[in-house]
Amino acid sequence: MNGASSGDVRVAPRNQDQPQTAKLFKRTLITVVVGVATYVLTNVLNQDKNQVWQLTVSVVLGGAALIIQYLVEFEGRLEAMEEGQKKRIREMRDRLGGHHAEMLAVVDDRFAKINDATELFSQVDRSVLRSDGVTRLARKYTQVGEQGSEIVKTFAQEEIARLASLMESLSNGSADCPGENHEWLIDLTTCAKRTIYATSTDVDRDFWSSEPAKRYLAAQGEAIKKRQVEVRRLFLVEESRDLTGSLERLCETQRRFGIDARIAVRSLLEPSAQMTPLNDFIIFDGELCYETEPDVRVVPAKTTLKMKREHVEERINRFGVLWEASGPADPDPGPEPTTTSD
Repeated sequence: MNGASSGDVRVAPRNQDQPQTAKLFKRTLITVVVGVATYVLTNVLNQDKNQVWQLTVSVVLGGAALIIQYLVEFEGRLEAMEEGQKKRIREMRDRLGGHHAEMLAVVDDRFAKINDATELFSQVDRSVLRSDGVTRLARKYTQVGEQGSEIVKTFAQEEIARLASLMESLSNGSADCPGENHEWLIDLTTCAKRTIYATSTDVDRDFWSSEPAKRYLAAQGEAIKKRQVEVRRLFLVEESRDLTGSLERLCETQRRFGIDARIAVRSLLEPSAQMTPLNDFIIFDGELCYETEPDVRVVPAKTTLKMKREHVEERINRFGVLWEASGPADPDPGPEPTTTSD
């Protein structure tokens, strides 16, 4: 195989040299023909038989013929070179034009993104919200994209998408999520500055024995002590038989945190209050309503945040009616007096 390859390599130059050899032979033949023809012509015309003059003229004309052939070939090569240069220039111009168009598109796209980012951060700066959190989020998200593993990047993208969806929903006046969102509940309690009005039905009774409930109560206690937030909670039951010892102990526990807790028996309320629907909702600062919706198993299946003014005012009025109808909590009874016999 190596021999065959070497043979092919040696044959190729001979094939390439054949046109050059043919051209050289053609030039030589033309030169000889011109020289011989000149010699014969001068021999016929020159009666003096001057051999030197005849040979000189023959050589000069033969050389001139050879030079003319080279000049013609040179001109052909020069024209071919010019055409090649023109073709390359056209191709280069086309490539540069295409590259220029691509660069313009890339630059326009980059400037558009820069303009979008600039406009976004300008809106953030003009907003009443703190802008440092947005800047920090963007910077850390970029670092995760550069350094994190694939699963971390995917998780970060999902969290950003979830946060963006929440912000979009909040801007529209309502947000929701499946199940009961305890993090929303605790975060809103941490953010409250004035009031927290809450109702609690048998749907969320099991919640109060969970770990999130402990954090929720701690957040309420901190809001009461540090920010003087007024916290009211109304436990709602249908009948007197639903008043259990565990519910009364739960109510007393919440009072120890500074919460104004009451128990309302619907069947014992005034008729106007009995007509009020009973469901779980929490009103934060009179501006946002946190609600849970039960499923067929009477467990929270959906959490909703609603900020529309008419809805929040309706919940405030409903809570006010139930709160006024329930009356203040009974003070702890003192020890019964003991009688002594004389």
